[in-house]
Amino acid sequence: MMKFIMVLFMLMPLVFINQYWLIQFVWMLVVLLFLSMFSFNYMYMYISYIFGVDLISYLMILLSLWICSLMILASQKVYYSRFWSQMFMFVIICLMLSLFMAFSAINLFVFYVFFEASLIPTLMLIVGWGYQPERLQAGIYMLFYTVFASLPMMIAIFYYLSKNDSLDFNFMCLELGEVVLYLCMNMVFYVKIPMFFVHLWLPKAHVEAPVSGSMILAGVMLKLGGYGLMRMMMVFITLGLKINYIFIGLSIIGGIMVSLICLRQSDIKSLIAYSSVAHMGLTMSGILTLSYWGMSGALIMMVAHGLCSSGLFCLANVNYERLGSRSLYLNKGLINIIPSLSLWWFLLSSSNMAAPPSLNLMGEIMLINSLMSYDSLNMLALMLLSFFGAAYSLYLYSYSQHGKVYTGLYSFSSGNVREYLLMLLHWLPLNILVLKGELMCLWV
Repeated sequence: MMKFIMVLFMLMPLVFINQYWLIQFVWMLVVLLFLSMFSFNYMYMYISYIFGVDLISYLMILLSLWICSLMILASQKVYYSRFWSQMFMFVIICLMLSLFMAFSAINLFVFYVFFEASLIPTLMLIVGWGYQPERLQAGIYMLFYTVFASLPMMIAIFYYLSKNDSLDFNFMCLELGEVVLYLCMNMVFYVKIPMFFVHLWLPKAHVEAPVSGSMILAGVMLKLGGYGLMRMMMVFITLGLKINYIFIGLSIIGGIMVSLICLRQSDIKSLIAYSSVAHMGLTMSGILTLSYWGMSGALIMMVAHGLCSSGLFCLANVNYERLGSRSLYLNKGLINIIPSLSLWWFLLSSSNMAAPPSLNLMGEIMLINSLMSYDSLNMLALMLLSFFGAAYSLYLYSYSQHGKVYTGLYSFSSGNVREYLLMLLHWLPLNILVLKGELMCLWV
């Protein structure tokens, strides 16, 4: 793992030569090198110092590298400004470094440090390159929600160290049975996923963020919460069996309510952001069932959601660059003027509602299976969640593509190769990975 951390450090000098396609090429090369390391050894592997990967962290790092390379591809407009483009690339590399170290850490405290460190580059992306006046407020929302929840976790980590004498994930065999410690340790992950009631920072951050900020937030930052929960549930197995049903119920009912909120949105980015809350609520419920189906389904759903949601934010940005607005009242009838882009809206919206052959469908089937096994009373809520998931995806597609074209529109570019490549690189892994779905289900 240290060699990849060094590669990311060595990317920093490339920032200052301001060669857009060279940086893009090198980043893709790093993705391919990391992809070549895949192994069927599901224990920790490639351990060096305090870093190593198992299947969960391998997939999360691969997703982070992929989304960061697509962030560069999506942000060509930043390169019109020389200094800001260099700064932008530097922030992305810092963000990737913190995510890489967080996902590959084999020590809980090291994970906690880099989990928190990843907030700073994200905040810089939102405040520095956001294009709305309220971006500072959105950044503070995100920062304070996470920091307030993470301070109790730090105290709980020190308490656990005094009891267990080790914070390595492989040696965390001591179970904790106190509800207060459960909340202290896990609340920061509930905020990060985010769970209903502590989700308000997410739509605000998405709406104010640039396209790259939205991509990394939806694609990877939310996955830090799911990844942390997967790691911490082994410490609370006995207690989790008693009280997890509270959070499962809250997540599923919250997912239904958020889906209804989606149907009332007029801002495209806001609608996609709220749909993330609904999807990740289902993922969180799967993790909390403590079952094999739930954990595997959550892992698949996290990868699928990262690709699908990031692609939808890219599409919203393409529309915004053409029309200068994200309102659904103005983004209408686009199938008449950009039919080729309308195809990508259809493909990614259908994936978002878990249509075959997407990875979302496989993840949802496994998560529904786990939640039905946990308690058959979940059936009604899951039916509503699936139905409204399809409803808001259809609402997003039909409102933006059909109807009368906005009359203030005169002419614009119908899309270039870079944008279609960006859509393809989101959609292709999302629908090809399902052919090798067993790779993500054998990690137990």
